[in-house]
Amino acid sequence: MANTQTTVPLFVANQVLTAAQQNASAGTGVPVFATTVTRDAAFGGSNKALAEGQLAYIEASNIVQYYDGAAWATLGPAASKIAQVISTTLTTTFTMASQTYATVTGLTATITPTLNTSKILVVASLSGSGDNGVSRSTSQLVRDSTAIAIATSAGSRVAGTSPLTMPPNNFDFYSTNLTFLDSPATTSAVVYGVQVRSNDSAATTYINRSKDDTNSVSFTRAVSTITVIEVLA
Repeated sequence: MANTQTTVPLFVANQVLTAAQQNASAGTGVPVFATTVTRDAAFGGSNKALAEGQLAYIEASNIVQYYDGAAWATLGPAASKIAQVISTTLTTTFTMASQTYATVTGLTATITPTLNTSKILVVASLSGSGDNGVSRSTSQLVRDSTAIAIATSAGSRVAGTSPLTMPPNNFDFYSTNLTFLDSPATTSAVVYGVQVRSNDSAATTYINRSKDDTNSVSFTRAVSTITVIEVLA
């Protein structure tokens, strides 16, 4: 964009300003940055020091922020609390046979929160199958390598976000939805994903396909999705 900045110049006494510098200053009363990352990089060093009362406009989320002396806060717009939406659709298949959680390859979404007070609404749907009705699997949501929305542990029972009950036939499917409002408390990029595990030894969990996966109208393939939504505080 025409007004986007990567620095906030600090002028000194008797410095001769160029036309470009004057035009940049006149173009907008509030410095405009592509993201919060470029905003943070623009202050300090040879640039203007970050101080209370500083304003900034963030193009990525179309918001105006102010610095309160300790952190950035959002001034507006107040009409919408949704800053950004990131979504991933997995169309390929994933197979695993382990009693240890593993991330479903390709079923992740990366988001960089605008504010460290933002909440992230995670919505995922999972489709798949297992071993002829005798296998049970469990799924869980993760932020980076940390499991979130996990049940309270009890004895030897498997704790997770949602169980995956296997269908009675090799060509049937299960489907489950996972939803959680997370508070990552960061403005760094975070990766949300879905992990699965087989609860029975020697059992296999299949994602986006039935156990039997051959050229027949009896067998189905599906998609799984994950969507992350930043909700401003």
